[in-house]
Amino acid sequence: MEEVRASSAWVASHSSHVTVDSEGIEKVVESVENSIPKVEWNYEGIHYFDNGPLTVQYLFVLDALNFCFWPDKELNYDDLASGLKAALQNDPSVFDADRLQKYTGPELRELLKWPRPLPLEDERVRLMHELERSFGGKASNIVESCEKSAVKLVAIIARHFPGFRDHTVYKGRQVFLYKRAQIFAADLWGAFKGQRYGEFSDIGSITIFADYIVPAVLQQLGVLRYSLTLANRIEANKEIGSGSEEEVELRACSIYAVLSVELDLWLWAFGVSNPSLQHHRTLSIYY
Repeated sequence: MEEVRASSAWVASHSSHVTVDSEGIEKVVESVENSIPKVEWNYEGIHYFDNGPLTVQYLFVLDALNFCFWPDKELNYDDLASGLKAALQNDPSVFDADRLQKYTGPELRELLKWPRPLPLEDERVRLMHELERSFGGKASNIVESCEKSAVKLVAIIARHFPGFRDHTVYKGRQVFLYKRAQIFAADLWGAFKGQRYGEFSDIGSITIFADYIVPAVLQQLGVLRYSLTLANRIEANKEIGSGSEEEVELRACSIYAVLSVELDLWLWAFGVSNPSLQHHRTLSIYY
């Protein structure tokens, strides 16, 4: 995670389109200090939870598919989480390794009870196929190999599963973001309440999860400031290329400004509760 922090800080110091406003951070801290509600991981609602390895498998599949909802205005994270939960409750073998490697796009749609093609559907299916290639196809084996270290877990996932390798090159420098690998560690921690598969001695090392929502919330709060060109593109709903300077700056500057996993949960919850919030639009498998 030091790579994530250091490379995000480098982007923030060389940014052309996004500025981290230190005065804005101070104002937000003063206004919300001691008033940010603790956001609990919701295992009794949209998520599957049985306190065992099947929950770990569910979370790994969920986080493998947790990206790019915006091209379908009606699709959101809750649809994915609850759809996978219902599928698992209907058939406990639905995420077994030998089945993960065979899913097609239409079969994934049927699994989620979604009536039309999913955004980046072929990529979602490809990532499901990746999951069975290591650790006997069991996510619990991955977690057991990390020795209660969230940092090690993220590194293991990035090493063995290409679809989680969320890094890019910015102005000649490699930048590490690792949104979905980190969110898997955080989901385990939240679901298991820091026990069993969610017990990590270094959970505080996890950064925020750089996505669409968090930069938009930070911009609204005055923590991030956009160039006029970037602000106009976002307001006009124009697509911003994956790996472009603007896109990398939006994500990396968010990490640099916040860092804390617990604050990320609050920022994300704040963002999704404000449907009028405009976010940037990028076709990406990483968030």
